[in-house]
Order: sequence, then C-alpha cells, then structure tokens
Amino acid sequence: MSLKRFISIGFLVFIPLSVAAEHFEWGALAVFFCAALGIIPLAIWLSTATEEVALATGPTIGGLLNAVFGNATELIIALVALRAGLVDIVKASITGTLIANLLLVLGLSMFLGGIRFKEQSFAPVVARVNSSSMTVAIAAILLPAMVIYTSEQVPDSAISQMSIIAAVIMIVVYVLTLLFSLKTHSYLYDVSQVELSEEMEAHHNSPPNLKVWIPVLVVATLGVAFQSEIFVGAVEEATEGLGLTPLFTGVILLPLVGGAAEYVTAVGVALKNNMDLSVSIAMGSSLLVALLVAPILVLIGQVIGQPMDLNFSAFEVVAVIISVVIANLISLDGRSNWLEGALLLATFGILGTAFYFHPV
Repeated sequence: MSLKRFISIGFLVFIPLSVAAEHFEWGALAVFFCAALGIIPLAIWLSTATEEVALATGPTIGGLLNAVFGNATELIIALVALRAGLVDIVKASITGTLIANLLLVLGLSMFLGGIRFKEQSFAPVVARVNSSSMTVAIAAILLPAMVIYTSEQVPDSAISQMSIIAAVIMIVVYVLTLLFSLKTHSYLYDVSQVELSEEMEAHHNSPPNLKVWIPVLVVATLGVAFQSEIFVGAVEEATEGLGLTPLFTGVILLPLVGGAAEYVTAVGVALKNNMDLSVSIAMGSSLLVALLVAPILVLIGQVIGQPMDLNFSAFEVVAVIISVVIANLISLDGRSNWLEGALLLATFGILGTAFYFHPV
C-alpha cells in the first residue's frame, strides 16, 4: 500500500476522534490535532476525486475543475477562519501557502527525486509563465504595505478600496492565465497534461466512473468544511497553549494541514521522474492561491462583515519575495538535482525559524 493510500484511509479515524474530543471536552490541543489530522485524508480524497473527474471530462473542463478545486482545502479552512474573525491568521496562511509550495513542496520534490535520479528535467515554460504571473501577485501584495510605509497617514477605507480593486484585477489575471494555458497556448503545457493523464491512467483499466467520483468530490468537500469548523474553533486556544503566535500558526501550521494532498502528490510524481508534473503542481498551486484564493477572500470578507485587505506585514512580503526569487532562479533552467532541493528546504527552514521567533 502506498503512503498516500495509507494516509487517505488510515487517517480517517481522526474524524470521529475530533468530534469526540470536542464533544467530551478533551481539551483544545486534542481537538486541534485530531481535527488537523482528520482534514489531511479528506484533502487527499478531494484532490484525488478532482483528478479523476478531470481525467474523465477532458483537458479543458478538467483544467477548470483543477482551477476551482485545486486548493479547495486551503480556501475552505481560510473561509471558516475568516468567518470566525481570525483575519490575521487567514492573511498569514496565504503567505504560508505561497512559501510552502515554492520552497517546501518544490524542495522536497527536487531533493527526493534528485537522490533517486541524480538529475531531472522539466519544461521551463511552466516556471516562466508562473513567475511572470506571480510578479503581478507580489505587486498587489507589496503595494498596500508600501503605501502605508511611505505615507504619514492612510485611512483604513483607502487600503480597503485599494485591496478590492487589486483583488478584482488579480482574478482577471488568473482568468487570463487559464485562457492562456487551456486555450490559446495549450500546446506549451502538453507535456504536463500528458504526464497527468499517464499518471492517472496507470491506475485504471477503464475511464474513471463519474457516478462514483462526483459524490466523492462532494462528500470530501463537505467533510473538509465540517472538520475545518472544529479545527478553527480550537486553533487559537491550542496554539496559545503551545506558545505559538498567530503569525507562525498561519504561515507554517495551516499550510501543512491544508496542502497535504499537494505535498504527497508532488513528491510522489517526482519519485517517478515526472518533474514536469511536480513543478506544475507546486507552482500552479502557488499561482492559484496568489491570484484567486487571496482575492476571493478579500471580496468575501467584505460581504460577510469580516473585512480583509491585502496589507500584509513587511516581514511577510519580504518572505514571499525571497521564496519567489529563489524558486524562480532554481527552476528557470529546466533542470533540478538534490542540492537545489536542499537549498529550497534550507530556505524554508530559515524562514520558518524567523517566523517562529517573530514577536508579532
């Protein structure tokens, strides 16, 4: 049994345990850890169901499904936290997801894949297109903070309006990247699409059954939402008990829980020498979070009365810039090895340590 399959089945036991821990008041830490571990298998099932349905519906619809559900777990957790008023943790989780995908996921894939195959290659076009789009996202995240730091006084309403306008533009940019990758320049992404199809078809003797996988997709989505309610309800008390700041919780812990499915999948295909698909997962997920998830949270926050803006702290902005620059420098040549993976992991470790000791 593969590690992914073991986690997706074995960790389901933590779902009833999290319910029991909350009902019988076993303590915030028990609820927190059981709920977090219960989200992981649901995230894997959600990711698997999305891939299966995408394979059955073809590249265009499948690409749209991956765009909608690719980071559904992170979005659901963030929405539940936003509704609970944990705006700082939500903003930190956006920063953390970007850093984790670019440094931890890509680093683990290159490191473990490099140990097994010495040197691996992938189509650099995916990295180039994603890096260009990520630059727009960084600008949107950077500018509100720069407006504040370069002005004597900026009304909160101005930052809010700026964030709303930037959010709309970011969503438009993401739609344009989908149009580029799925329609006008889909041939540039043929390698990743072929490898994804081969990866999925290797486990099938016949096309995926939509009557099975669509209900799995729905149930997994509802399950993630249910577990997220329990998880978010205990996150503040639990992390305070552990001596962790909301910043560290959002940047490090939440992405580890919400992104577990991507981590397992990206590393798994890297170990099969499919670095095209691994890089596409890591960078594509970062792009989706930056250009779609973050602006959606800004707009929904306005609607539900929990206003959230794109005014990230200078420290978070610098951390994201460092992650993007290093990931781009390492990936633009279309080749990877275990040392480059180790460098990405080392950068993630240094940034994680800095966030741990950051006082606010």
